[in-house]
Amino acid sequence: MSAASPPLPTPQEPVDRPGLLQPGSGGDEPCLRADAARNRARLLEAAARLVAQHGAAGLTMEAVAAEASVGKGTVFRRFGDRTGLLVALLDHTEKKFQAALLGGPPPLGPGAPPVERLRAFGSALLRRTEEELELMLAAEPGGARRFTSPPRRFLYGHVTLLLRQAVPDADCELLAHTLMNQLDPALIHHLTRQCGMPLERLEDAWADLVDRVTGGLRPC
Repeated sequence: MSAASPPLPTPQEPVDRPGLLQPGSGGDEPCLRADAARNRARLLEAAARLVAQHGAAGLTMEAVAAEASVGKGTVFRRFGDRTGLLVALLDHTEKKFQAALLGGPPPLGPGAPPVERLRAFGSALLRRTEEELELMLAAEPGGARRFTSPPRRFLYGHVTLLLRQAVPDADCELLAHTLMNQLDPALIHHLTRQCGMPLERLEDAWADLVDRVTGGLRPC
C-alpha cells in the first residue's frame, strides 16, 4: 500500500488540480529499468486475474508465475513472498483507481458536475471493493491507522473536494466521513456476503444518499 500520506486538501484547491492526490508511494518502481517495470506490471495483472477468478485465498506465487508465463523465482525476486505480492497488488489497483479519478473520462474523472462525480465515485468504488473484498479486508489497518492510511486519505480528500463544490456551506470535512462510512469494506462484506444484498442495491443507496446530502436531482 502507499507509504506517504498526501496533505489534506484546503477549500481553495480545485478538485482536478494535477498532483493534488498523489497515487501510490512511488517506492522503487521509478528506479526500475523500463523492461523490469513492464514485467512487474505484467505479474500484477496476472495476480489480479487470478484473484478475480479464484479469490485471494487461492493466490500463490506458483499460480502467478504460471499465469504470467515466467519462472517462480522471478515472482519471488520481485515481491519477496505472498504477503509482499498481496500488498503490491492492492497498491497497483489503487494507483489505477486514483488515476481514473484524476484523469479518466467523466463522470468518474474530471469534466462532470460534482454531484455526478460523487455518484460515479461511490458506484465505482463499490464495484472495485466487491471485486477485491478479500484483499481489502486482509489489508484493512486497525486502530488509529484506520483513517490515516494513505489510500483512505486520498479517497477522503477527493470526496471532501467534491462536496465543497456541491455544498460549500456544509461542514464538508465531517460530511465526507459520513459518506465514506457507507463505502467501508467491512460494511460491504456484511451487507453483500452476510445479508445477501445485491451490489445494485448498495449503488442505488449511495446515489440516494448523495442526492439527499447535496440536494441534487437524479438524471432521468
